[in-house]
Amino acid sequence: MKTILSSKIYQVVLLGLLAACQSPSSSDKLPILGNRHAEELTVNGRTHTDTVYHTIADFAFLNQEGDTVSNVDVAGKVYVADFFFTSCPTICPIMKKEMLRVYEAFKEESDFKILSHTIDPEYDTVALLKDYAARLGVENADTWNFLTGDQEKIFEIGQTSYLTTAMSDKNEPGGYLHSGAFVLIDQQGRIRGVYDGTKATQVDRLINDIPKLLALPDESS
Repeated sequence: MKTILSSKIYQVVLLGLLAACQSPSSSDKLPILGNRHAEELTVNGRTHTDTVYHTIADFAFLNQEGDTVSNVDVAGKVYVADFFFTSCPTICPIMKKEMLRVYEAFKEESDFKILSHTIDPEYDTVALLKDYAARLGVENADTWNFLTGDQEKIFEIGQTSYLTTAMSDKNEPGGYLHSGAFVLIDQQGRIRGVYDGTKATQVDRLINDIPKLLALPDESS
């Protein structure tokens, strides 16, 4: 099977670089992470340079209710994305315990969502994800979506859009390698923060940062 990334070292280095870009600061303005490039635009005969930022690619997956959730559903909203699998014997239970804190803090916020992508879609069916969500105490699928779909597409969006690790690895417990990152996305589909979902202090910072984005208008940077 073709994978985009092949090294656990890459995962560690990448998360380190992203974390370094968002060290705590007294400013309420969060950084915009990922690659960017300058693009010249001509409007009304005048040329100016605009910065084009890395954004999340288009996607469409099924949630625990069997409904399609796509990039259209999160357009103009703030959301947190992560990658897991229900039979994970290592970090996933910790991640979900921490993500529950995020859910409880913002479950009544209409402009906020959580997208948790399974990297084992063959096992994690829609029905199983619905049962898993219920056992976690997640009643509002509008806020927290447990997503399943084509495995290669999930791997691809994890690694090329969310810039995190999500792949098969027979040498890892459970047969998969994935990051514990919680990735914070703004209203324009840009990465504004990466947090270690296994550490309560990091998730505290995420909970503190989410309102900073919710306070911004859709077109704001």
